[in-house]
Amino acid sequence: MVSTQRQWLVLYTKPRNEKKVTERLTEKGFEMYCPLIRTLRQWSDRKKKVQLPMFPGYIFAHVTELERAQILMDQGVLNFVYWLGRPAIIRDKEMEAIRQIAESGEDIKVESAGLEKGQLVEIPIGPFKGMTGIINKLDSRKVIVFVEQLDCMVSFRYSLV
Repeated sequence: MVSTQRQWLVLYTKPRNEKKVTERLTEKGFEMYCPLIRTLRQWSDRKKKVQLPMFPGYIFAHVTELERAQILMDQGVLNFVYWLGRPAIIRDKEMEAIRQIAESGEDIKVESAGLEKGQLVEIPIGPFKGMTGIINKLDSRKVIVFVEQLDCMVSFRYSLV
């Protein structure tokens, strides 16, 4: 049975398409949210305060399961962010906290924790959960970790939220 309950999900967009995608999908009747922060940008001839997405490449959608497929049809949407094989759900209280931070008007800088090749990590899921290894390869959805204790490579999906 398909759920008709609305949940906040995270969308991954093409680079620099967050505002445009939010605008297009809002015009189509979807409840979208792209938290913006004001930041000072410097060019060679001037400084200017501009509004940029708080989370570059990500926006939020308050949708049902049926609406997910319609949203993926937008040209600027790459995919939903997944966690453990299901779309990542943001709780209402977390969305409210994000809104309060974005609307506070304070200078905010959000940086990805970022995974890098050669980084020592702990495997978060699966039968190798808790073991540590070194990232051998990573792409936008999968990490391959070399686990020295087992002399093997372990791969798993991840998402940065």
